[in-house]
Amino acid sequence: MTEDNLPFYMPSANECVLFETAFKNGLPVMLKGPTGCGKTRFVAHMAARLGLTLNTVACHDDLTAADLTGRYLLKGGETHWVDGPLTQTVRNGGICYLDEVVEARKDVTVVLHPLTDDRRFLPLERTGELLEAPDDFMMVISYNPGYQNILKSLKPSTRQRFIGLHFDYPKPQQEVDIICKETGLDLARCVPLVNLAHSIRNLKDLDLEEGASTRLLVYCATLIMAGITPLEAAEATLIEPLSDDNSAKEGLMEVVQATFG
Repeated sequence: MTEDNLPFYMPSANECVLFETAFKNGLPVMLKGPTGCGKTRFVAHMAARLGLTLNTVACHDDLTAADLTGRYLLKGGETHWVDGPLTQTVRNGGICYLDEVVEARKDVTVVLHPLTDDRRFLPLERTGELLEAPDDFMMVISYNPGYQNILKSLKPSTRQRFIGLHFDYPKPQQEVDIICKETGLDLARCVPLVNLAHSIRNLKDLDLEEGASTRLLVYCATLIMAGITPLEAAEATLIEPLSDDNSAKEGLMEVVQATFG
């Protein structure tokens, strides 16, 4: 697959080389960074670049190890074992990507341990199998350190099983180029959007959990390209998704109006 046919991703450093080297050496990868900064797009880009199947799992509070490995299901009066996404990927090769892994239950990280050291196998107690990961299997996880707390964090013993890649919002000119490429919005209208995002990210008195992501900027530019006014587009993409607090939204609107008039 040529670069033009890959899911679009603009590298900010040497993350592509590090990821590819990790894959070739059977090393698991951990991506750390804020919401909407490009972690998931990066994995999709690298899977296509390496010619690998990508199995993505969006982790949540109710996700258990059995959801990943599989379970027996009743069908036609008989029970049949059905592989979960992790087991499928270990059997067939490819990338198993656990997005926001800290959201899952604690037993999920335990089941990853034998896959993320030199053993590289998956024990299935329910079936009695011991699956050895093929050379083209790769384990990738991601999470947002900004949301970490005592109840939702990765233990050091888990983190140290992965090589870590740090992600952040792109630098201003790179972010402008990304929005132009993703949406087709002209440069003159992309620059104010990026300036607005950086103003929001630097706000200290509104108590926002996170700043405006690159993903939200792409959404905003998409609406503008479709004929929505910049003020309306910004309200729908850069204000409402960031806060439910009326005073915070009023403060954000002041920043938006200062940008677009």
